[in-house]
Amino acid sequence: MKALLISSSPHREESSTFLLAKEVLRALEEDGVSCEEIHLHGCKVFFCKSCETCHVKILKCPLTDDVAMILRKMLDADGIILASPNYINNVTASMKTLLDRSSHFIHCKRLLEKYVAGVVTSGSGFADMVLEYIGYYGRTCGAQYSGGVSAVRAFGQDKKEEAFRLGKKMAADMRTKRSYPEQMKVIEESRKHFARVMKLRKNEWLEEYQYWVEKGWL
Repeated sequence: MKALLISSSPHREESSTFLLAKEVLRALEEDGVSCEEIHLHGCKVFFCKSCETCHVKILKCPLTDDVAMILRKMLDADGIILASPNYINNVTASMKTLLDRSSHFIHCKRLLEKYVAGVVTSGSGFADMVLEYIGYYGRTCGAQYSGGVSAVRAFGQDKKEEAFRLGKKMAADMRTKRSYPEQMKVIEESRKHFARVMKLRKNEWLEEYQYWVEKGWL
C-alpha cells in the first residue's frame, strides 16, 4: 500500500501543518504503508487556463510545470493526505491551484477505491470548513474520506495522538477496502451526473469519453 502526503505550507518541513501530518505518516508507516511527501512550496504549480486539453487527451496539459508529476503520484497512491494551513477558511492558493488542475479526476472519478484524509492548522482554531472542503474534493473525485485532524499552530501531544489515530484509521481503511455507504451514495450520484455530461460532450472530450466507455459506465 502507498500513501502520498501533499503539504502546502510555505514553511515546508518547519511548518506546524507538516509536523501534524508527520504523525499521520508515522502511523501509516507503522502499519506497513509506504509513504511519500510532496511540498507544494518549491514546486511549479501554474493556474489552470481552462483550455480543456486534459479532457480531450487525458492528463495532457500545455502548461510546463510539476502538476502532471503530482497527479500521477496521486493516481499511484492508495491514500492521499492533503495538508494545508487555513487561509481564510480554505486551503492555500497553491493547494487550490493543484486541485483546480485535477478536473479530469472529477470527470472520470479517477480516485475511486482510494482514501483521502485532511490535516489543517490555523492560528484561530477554525478548521471545519477547510476539512469539509478536503472531504468534498475527495468524494467528487471518487475517493472516500477517512477523516481529518486540525489544530492551532502551537498544538500539544493530544493533537499528535489524534493525528496518529487518523493514520491508523486510514491504514485500516486501505487494508480492508472499507466502504462508507453514505459517501458511496454521494459518489454514485456524482458519477450519474457525469455520465450525462460525458454523453453531451463525447465529441469534444474524446479520451475522457473513451475512458467511460472502457470502464463500462455508459
